[in-house]
Amino acid sequence: MRANALVIVLLILLSLPKSTSGQAAYNACVNALELCPGESVSVNNYGANSTFCPDCEDDFSACFSPENSVWFTFNTNSSGGDVNVGFSSLTFSSATGSGTALQATIIRAAIPCNSASYSYIGNCVNNGTAPFVLSATSLLPDTEYYVVVSGSSSGPGVTDPAECSFDITLSGSGVDRALSSVMLSTGSNVYCANETVTFTATLTDCPDLSEFRWYVNGILAAVTSAPFFQTASLVDQDIVSVETTCYALCPLVVTDEFDPLQVVTVSVDAGSDFTIESGDTVQLTGTTNATTFIWSPSFAMSSADALSPFVWPSVTTTYTLTATEGLCSQSDQVTVIVEQELFLPNTFSPNEDGANDTWQIKGIELYPNSFVRIYDRWGQEVFQSTGYSVQKAWDGTVPSGDAAEGVYFYIVELRDTDKQVFRGSITLIR
Repeated sequence: MRANALVIVLLILLSLPKSTSGQAAYNACVNALELCPGESVSVNNYGANSTFCPDCEDDFSACFSPENSVWFTFNTNSSGGDVNVGFSSLTFSSATGSGTALQATIIRAAIPCNSASYSYIGNCVNNGTAPFVLSATSLLPDTEYYVVVSGSSSGPGVTDPAECSFDITLSGSGVDRALSSVMLSTGSNVYCANETVTFTATLTDCPDLSEFRWYVNGILAAVTSAPFFQTASLVDQDIVSVETTCYALCPLVVTDEFDPLQVVTVSVDAGSDFTIESGDTVQLTGTTNATTFIWSPSFAMSSADALSPFVWPSVTTTYTLTATEGLCSQSDQVTVIVEQELFLPNTFSPNEDGANDTWQIKGIELYPNSFVRIYDRWGQEVFQSTGYSVQKAWDGTVPSGDAAEGVYFYIVELRDTDKQVFRGSITLIR
């Protein structure tokens, strides 16, 4: 009874794949290596083994009995047709007793990797010692097929199945597919610095596409699900490229790149701000790399189209220098601050002689919201005005008539951002 149990255990162990460090993953049917049309793959069956159990992947003897099998798979296209699987660059192990021929065939499995469901397609090779081809005609469309390869142990002095490295290539009308491509386009090849540029990827014959990966000078800049990419960070001679993957089975990476972009950068500097006194003249110091430029506003200026014009503003003024190169423009500003001292005279003589007849405040016109109040020596308000000006200046009268000679007191609120308030006295002389 014990001996029978040992035999059963031994049979189970023999049916399991051997754990060999040099064994390729495609040693098992369930891990069959996918073959892609037109692509040559370097493979081998070193350290491979067979799986022996009822209906297991290697439980067949059509054409040959597998000994150290490796597995490959491919899918036909939507039309189906003829398929060729080519074997080349065969290099056999030179170990003593090792075979020197390969065995191979194409299989269709109604149940994947279940030998009871296998149909053997096309020719069968059982003594491949030099480049050879497996051929099958009129394969079904959109169908998975397997290719199984094993080493032969036949021949004088051969004790072990052949171990071999080889190249395997899939071709034929049954697997051919349209050549996918992507074309990158945009509205122009010339842009302005900081301008938003939109790139569009147009695909041809690209089913099952994936995300789009966008690169600027070879560095990944964005990943999008739509075939569009926008950026405002390009500089001159930047190269934008796109990459995506077509086909879910045997993915095909397609890419395209745009010619180096011309990005025009217009540099402009209006110079530093100036502070002058009223009536003074100052020279602006603009710089630019553009061929066309202009200042605005142009009043109280020697020349609006000179980089360094003279200006003499009567009030604080901000000048804008706009530079243009082709379709690209850039602007910068400089402010000329005009200091106008507020002068509040301490006397005036409203005697109708045409001189100093009203209390004029020099510079008050710059403060249109000013509020002026005047009091007599007893604290009674005799005058007030909002928006004090030449037309609204105090003429030395009070509601009852002419004000008496003497000292009066004022409070002037400029109501500016600094909330300035001035207090003082006026002497009225007749």
